[in-house]
Amino acid sequence: MQAYKLNGTIDESGHLIIDEPLNIDPGKVEVIILQQTSTPITNLQQPKKREYKVQALKDLLENAPPTPPDFDPDQAKWEYLKEKHNL
Repeated sequence: MQAYKLNGTIDESGHLIIDEPLNIDPGKVEVIILQQTSTPITNLQQPKKREYKVQALKDLLENAPPTPPDFDPDQAKWEYLKEKHNL
């Protein structure tokens, strides 16, 4: 199976409109829709309260800012390793 990434629009009647021509052979396809959201960080669901045995950890974790929705842990690891090993 070959994957293609295209941009499109859903019109008022609910039909998908592809914004660019497709250069693929005719036939059946499977479509996966990924809708962009604009949820502000402040509206994200708050994590459940936890009990901490170490007060320093409690203060640190409860006062830490929320993780941004576009945070990529693999990219963060790669950036850390590049800096650590002077790559």
